[in-house]
Amino acid sequence: MKMKFAHFNFNVLDLEKSLDFYDKALGLKPVREKNASDGSFKLVYLGDGKTNFQLELTWLRDRTEKYNLGECEFHLALVADNYEEVYKKHKEMGIVIFENESIGIYFIVDPDGYWIEILPEKR
Repeated sequence: MKMKFAHFNFNVLDLEKSLDFYDKALGLKPVREKNASDGSFKLVYLGDGKTNFQLELTWLRDRTEKYNLGECEFHLALVADNYEEVYKKHKEMGIVIFENESIGIYFIVDPDGYWIEILPEKR
């Protein structure tokens, strides 16, 4: 059996705020979307312009409170080709939530509380 990754999903409360965050913080852009005919939900798939992997943002019209992410023992990870510049930008944005200097990584947090790991390219 051969499988390949298609996408990963985050449920979001404020779609426009999330789209703005992912564009400004990570350079991820919408590549496709699906809208319910009755307007009850919207799926927006974000891409990095380099790979086929996509992040699906799911927005539900009737959702009024943030999602309970539990202990958030899952995360998305991205490799930064200019790690130091990206780190500086994320610090300025106030979105760095955890740093592990001993292994050279850090995490940022999105508007809904999802953690995103930022990795340097292999040196």
